[in-house]
Amino acid sequence: MDAVLQAIGDASRRTVLDALREGPRTVTELAERLPIARPGVSRHLRVLREAGLVEVEARAQFRVYSLRAEPLAELDAWLEDYRALWRSRFDALHTEIARGKRAERTGS
Repeated sequence: MDAVLQAIGDASRRTVLDALREGPRTVTELAERLPIARPGVSRHLRVLREAGLVEVEARAQFRVYSLRAEPLAELDAWLEDYRALWRSRFDALHTEIARGKRAERTGS
């Protein structure tokens, strides 16, 4: 999971993942979405591939990249405990706000 977190820590790699969410893309198509040279895009794709976030398939002279959702699902499962913590804190905050409003209405 550390490799996934490091991989998605970069804005360019998140842009690539966003593009791949729409469907498979060639390196050229992905490079059009980034303000960096194609060799830089290839380096980002290598990091994503090594983290298991993308897979590559050779089609004729093109390399086509696709998103692999499994590592993101693992990250999502890990984050769920933190989301639950925040939900409980927001629920408690909501309760306190409601109490304050109720106290204002009753003049307490």
